[in-house]
Amino acid sequence: MHPAPSVILFSTLSGLGFGLLAFLGLGMPGPTGWVAFVFFAIAYLLAVGGLIASTFHLGHPERALKAFSQWRSSWLSREGICAVGALIIMAIYGAGLVFFGTRWGVLGVIGAALSIGTVFTTAMIYTQMKTVPRWHNFTTPTMFLSICIAGGALLAGQISFAIPLLVLAGAAQIAHWVLGDTALAKSGTTIATATGLGARGDVRAFEPPHTGTNYLLKEFVYVIGRKHAFKLRVIAIVLMVGLPLVILLISPSHILGGLAVISHLIGVFAARWLFFAQAEHVVGLYYGKR
Repeated sequence: MHPAPSVILFSTLSGLGFGLLAFLGLGMPGPTGWVAFVFFAIAYLLAVGGLIASTFHLGHPERALKAFSQWRSSWLSREGICAVGALIIMAIYGAGLVFFGTRWGVLGVIGAALSIGTVFTTAMIYTQMKTVPRWHNFTTPTMFLSICIAGGALLAGQISFAIPLLVLAGAAQIAHWVLGDTALAKSGTTIATATGLGARGDVRAFEPPHTGTNYLLKEFVYVIGRKHAFKLRVIAIVLMVGLPLVILLISPSHILGGLAVISHLIGVFAARWLFFAQAEHVVGLYYGKR
């Protein structure tokens, strides 16, 4: 699919922001006063900044509020509700730490749960799509959640948690790639099954449906060469997991810790670009692109 910058920014930044909010809600760390203000400011800039970026991919941003009414059937609606709930509750929880030096533990736990829930609902928006076999499996929410929690631990300075969580995130990302590479073939979806003509023999398109491009080709058919994809995977996993692990194991100082966060963020950007660029929508079968 077309790797839109707005969606890549959204899924990367908001995941990191909500991951940090989750750790703050659990009291890891448990700062107060101005230190707490800085932590919450960073978390909100990432989470809210990512959510704002997502609206740039909407055809009609002015209708975004209507999505909240479809929570019974829409993961997008559930995502919005979880996000708003998490931001409101964590704002109240953060106010207690910043202005009163008090940790309201129950609110923190609820806010942490909603923060993780927001990332889960985001992942489920993609996981539910049967038309994209690469996404339609358990590795998608596993990958989203593990990267969110690992990034949150890294930003929160929880080194003892960040090290194993980064390893887990790397394993989840690699598993998503490995299973995804064969997902389209294993789904059994072909032009023969789509037309119902498979029993008559081999089915192939006589000629392309269009002589030029169209909306479907722009949004749902994006082809990246295997050689380039492999290079980007290596870059993504090294920057997202490898370099941060080396830094944390050698010297988890504040300056190097900041470098680890930047490296992790760039790596997640690369991995998330591939997440969209390598997603083979089945509509590509009709255009001879798969």
